[in-house]
Amino acid sequence: MRENRYLYTWIGSSLLLLIICLFPFAYTQARIDSQKLPLANKVIMLDPGHGGPDGGAIGKNGLIEKYLTLSIAKYLRDYLQEGGAWVVMSREHDQDLAKLETKGLSKRKAEDLQARMKMVKNKRVDTLISIHLNAFPQTEYAGAQTFYNPTKEENKILATSIQKQLVRLLENTDRLPKQKNDTYLLKESPVPTALIEAGFLSNPQEAQLLSQPKYQKKIAASIYYGLVSYYGKMRNESGK
Repeated sequence: MRENRYLYTWIGSSLLLLIICLFPFAYTQARIDSQKLPLANKVIMLDPGHGGPDGGAIGKNGLIEKYLTLSIAKYLRDYLQEGGAWVVMSREHDQDLAKLETKGLSKRKAEDLQARMKMVKNKRVDTLISIHLNAFPQTEYAGAQTFYNPTKEENKILATSIQKQLVRLLENTDRLPKQKNDTYLLKESPVPTALIEAGFLSNPQEAQLLSQPKYQKKIAASIYYGLVSYYGKMRNESGK
């Protein structure tokens, strides 16, 4: 068995060497093209809103925000990794980031947000994307919308790039990117940041869409293409 394994390894290595020798330009070009991707080697942090004892918004049909934001973030993670980005997740399970011994929901929420911001700084991320879902007492409001803090021009460019793709791909929102000055993550983040409210759980029709994996993937794809557009613009402006 050991001899067979060595034989298979030798054959595989020989085939790869043969391909490189026969098609050196194609092999080199593929490596160069991968480095030219707008997202190549960018570190992007995805922040699925809420988690653990903090469920976030709850729809009349029982849908809970924390589960849907995590699902959308995981789809987006996969798209970004395929696009060459490094992805950091603030959470990958139904949990918050507060210490186990911290008591009280309000204290846990404050500690959780601080831990997420600490992760942004410690992981040296290039961009932060926070994903949430909306809910109003009224049921008529609907549509995904992207929020940003106006203190950095990059925030506006990022939010605008994402919102354009949400409008284009979802085909059910005409909302514009909106400034938000009092949201902790948007205000405290040292890197370009956008917060996406991906829809309204309080709207029965939109809640039904948000529960479907196919629609969650469309939201994730919209954010992905928005990030590609954003980094393409940033690269063009810097002359790289």
